[in-house]
Amino acid sequence: MVMVFELQPHLQGELIDVRPLTPEDWDALFAVASDPLIWEQHPANDRYKEDVFREFFKAALESGGAFSVIDNQTQQVIGSSRYHAYDAEQSEIEIGWTFLARKYWGGTYNGELKRLMLGHAFRFVDRVAFIVGQDNWRSRKAVEKIGGVLAGTVQKHYGNQLVTNVKYVIVKPHK
Repeated sequence: MVMVFELQPHLQGELIDVRPLTPEDWDALFAVASDPLIWEQHPANDRYKEDVFREFFKAALESGGAFSVIDNQTQQVIGSSRYHAYDAEQSEIEIGWTFLARKYWGGTYNGELKRLMLGHAFRFVDRVAFIVGQDNWRSRKAVEKIGGVLAGTVQKHYGNQLVTNVKYVIVKPHK
């Protein structure tokens, strides 16, 4: 029996609650995303601007795989992530578009977010990819910290700019 990848499950951890993104999340998520330092190393480093983030948010909703990340202690939206580019034939999915409020940087919250998302993904696929801006060292280190292995480069459009990104992969552990 072939299982269909569930792109927007509700994932619960000790620190965070990861739930499907809704239009009602706009205000809280933009409050997080409006910090320019979150985007300073990202190829789309103007995403803190309302009009730019509005397009990002719209695309996230339309993707059918986006999440709001909620701090369990405060019940506040602290960021977002999403699944993308599910490829059943290659048994692969991408996790990306992740950002967290700076207060939550340092690995603990991102680590739990990625563990939850990887655990869910590995129910359906054998490989998870992360596409990261080539010069986004903060995100590259975060992916390496959770076990991502550099697998090459890919070209990606940000607006009308073609940017070289790096691809990391985590392969499903075999028991």
